Amino acid sequence: MTKLVTIYGGAGFVGRYIARRMAKEGWRVRVAVRRPNESLHVKPYGAVGQVEPVFCNIRDDASVRAAMLGADAVVNCVGVLTERGKNSFEAVQAEGAGRIARIAAEEGIGQCVHISALGANATAASKYARSKAEGEAKVLAAFPSAVILRPSVIFGTEDQFFNRFGKMAEKNPVLTLVGANTKFQPVYVDDVAQAAVKAVLGQAEPGIYELGGPDVRSFRELMVEMLKIVHRKRLVVGLPFWVGSVMAFGFTVLQKLSLGLFHNGILTGDQIANLKVGNVVSEGAKTFADLGIKPTAMQAVLPDYMWVYRDGGQYDAIRESAKNLREI
Repeated sequence: MTKLVTIYGGAGFVGRYIARRMAKEGWRVRVAVRRPNESLHVKPYGAVGQVEPVFCNIRDDASVRAAMLGADAVVNCVGVLTERGKNSFEAVQAEGAGRIARIAAEEGIGQCVHISALGANATAASKYARSKAEGEAKVLAAFPSAVILRPSVIFGTEDQFFNRFGKMAEKNPVLTLVGANTKFQPVYVDDVAQAAVKAVLGQAEPGIYELGGPDVRSFRELMVEMLKIVHRKRLVVGLPFWVGSVMAFGFTVLQKLSLGLFHNGILTGDQIANLKVGNVVSEGAKTFADLGIKPTAMQAVLPDYMWVYRDGGQYDAIRESAKNLREI
């Protein structure tokens, strides 16, 4: 184990899969996170001492540099879905991304991989999308040979997409969706990790890759498929964008009135702006095909972790089987 990779945000949803794969490749893995004591779950990904969480604040040059010392490659997985305190889109996804790439270039790091997002656009109405585009620009300016990955909405055991709506379906007879007709191209988290590992190993040409799965579905269609998997009958209702904007405004006001005690992680105006734009791979972009990876279909993975939202949980299949026996 002579090679070392530093993965910023390596204990998060995407980062942990990259860390696991890099450990299997025989690399030492340094997982740079804000709370190392809450990231001990990464240690069993390799042999004793192979995967180690370390403290890092990507808003600080010295902290980023310290986590990078001696590394052969760096991967940046840090991102935020909503702004909170000092962790704004600009600070994390633009300045933070640029800082990691700049210091990587200064330290003579061999490979730099940056996880961005499909829909990154410097002229977008969404601050999230603009900050992602700004981060990409800063990364390429500092490290021209970097590999940038733009995944669509990511699914997997720990995702915040299907799990969120699975929980809602447990208790609510109606699922209300803002942007029900918006198209998505969900991508499996381990496929994104595989792409990142190829980039670290030098098996990917520099540039931007747009990563989407084999299925293109509307938001409504994704929820209908999810409900079939969790064996629940729920009414799926699409809400106009103006209704969503009113709801988002109300949640934001509540956050301000509570002085931050309530954090609006439910629906924001910026998310509304994002939902107005389709989240699918653009024509002519570099994709999984250019990396030699065949993306995984949703139906091959979702049942493996969404069963927890079925009425009978792990016993649901047994109950269905018993029901068939009674009918016979």
